[in-house]
Amino acid sequence: MPGLLGKKIGMTSVFSADGKNVPCTVIEVGPCVVTQLKSLEKDGYEALQLGFQDKKEKHTTKPLSGHFKKAGVTPKRHLAEFKGFEKDFNLGDTIGVDIFSDVDFVDVIGISKGKGFQGVVKRHGFGGVGQATHGQHNRARKPGSIGACSYPAKVFKGMRMGGQLGGDRVTVQNLRVLKVVDEHNLLLLKGSVPGCKGSIVIIEK
Repeated sequence: MPGLLGKKIGMTSVFSADGKNVPCTVIEVGPCVVTQLKSLEKDGYEALQLGFQDKKEKHTTKPLSGHFKKAGVTPKRHLAEFKGFEKDFNLGDTIGVDIFSDVDFVDVIGISKGKGFQGVVKRHGFGGVGQATHGQHNRARKPGSIGACSYPAKVFKGMRMGGQLGGDRVTVQNLRVLKVVDEHNLLLLKGSVPGCKGSIVIIEK
């Protein structure tokens, strides 16, 4: 899918045409620079590699420095590949938020907020307080029984238990585009997107 890299600015709300207050997320989209052209003959598939946000030369590895010099662009901090662009682009071309001007819905991919080690109530939505059966006894937020004693005498794989929550790659589909602000490279989407403020997200048509 054609798309761009962006940075989550934060959330706000705007009024719709019928006077409703709509919560929305503000994303700074691009401008992204074409750093590599993937071709069917050489790479086996067609795609554009786009770079987002400038990076200092001294913080760039030599192989990547050569990669960016070949494209004729300054070093970039984030890279991603996108397929399906209708228009032909060349190395060094800049693609802005205006590609979403005629789009009503987009998909957003980001890394969800990491919440560390969490118990079963927060991680899996267990009932917690009030349930005192199946080995739960009198401990308010414990998982209760996790397996039989005699047979099969083991805990099955996939058993819902406490553990690491968040920090995953999450895709939110069909977010409505409320507004595109070309002069500031901003995109306003209805609802929330994964990640914290300042995190990098991928926006696809």
